[in-house]
Amino acid sequence: MNMKNLISISELQDKEILQMVKIARKFKKNDNSSNIRASYKIKNKTLALIFQKPSTRTRLSFEVAMMELGGNSIFLSESDLQISRGELMKDTSRTLSKYVDIVAIRTYNNSDIQEFIDNSSIPVINALSNTNHPCQALSDIQTIIEEKKTLRNLKITWIGDSNNVLNDFMFAALKLGADFSLACPNKYSPKKQVLKVADEIMAENNSTFSIMTDPIKAVKDSDVVVTDRIISMGDKNKESKKKVFLPKYRVTEKIMSNAKDDAIFMHCLPAVRGEEVSEKVIDGKNSVIWQQVENKLHMHKALIWSMLK
Repeated sequence: MNMKNLISISELQDKEILQMVKIARKFKKNDNSSNIRASYKIKNKTLALIFQKPSTRTRLSFEVAMMELGGNSIFLSESDLQISRGELMKDTSRTLSKYVDIVAIRTYNNSDIQEFIDNSSIPVINALSNTNHPCQALSDIQTIIEEKKTLRNLKITWIGDSNNVLNDFMFAALKLGADFSLACPNKYSPKKQVLKVADEIMAENNSTFSIMTDPIKAVKDSDVVVTDRIISMGDKNKESKKKVFLPKYRVTEKIMSNAKDDAIFMHCLPAVRGEEVSEKVIDGKNSVIWQQVENKLHMHKALIWSMLK
């Protein structure tokens, strides 16, 4: 596997997703052979993190991953760079290509990442944009495989807003043969381009996708239940949006009772407890949120290693 850049899960084949999970799980098991090979490849290499948005887990897991692999990382907020004063992203890309070995970018506009990639001579990772979050999707797929062994014929239900995290998570699940159900208000369904990609993936992978407004109906007999914050970074009209979603789309014990008894609950965090999910669900026995948090570290190691080997 020779991955140069990662901008969206839609660009990966199912075998590539599974291979990334396999590598991440080796790192998680602290496989000595994997770590020795990784340290040899990554030693003295440098990762630049360009983050225009706040981050806790993504930033920390990338920095720790690079450190544990024997490399270095440099964090650069927008205010640290000349892009805050109007320098073009393509010029920033060409500059960083002369100094570092790999870049992870968290930005408001997916087009910025594409412009960076088009002008870069080094690997680039999308660490979150307005349309995609492939790193989160990959580590969440790892969590599901650890818990359920496979995604083939699993019923996965997402309850809430159709956001960037949903897009790549849905693409990954459909590529691996899951039956995906989305419960959201009509006004907040995925965009036409996202649905088009989902249709193309389903046709190739014998998976299914449905959208409905009733979360109780959507979650029936689910193996995996997922949600995310109702208000995303950059959202406007926050209070009016909350009124549309709450309390109907809050994941509660009542909603979880309609899923399978061994269903797992997932949330990429940060969460607003009592808003999109109840305290009892997020801290309950079916919740795997801390497993998700840990797996980001191992998946980021896998991505860095795969791109720099």
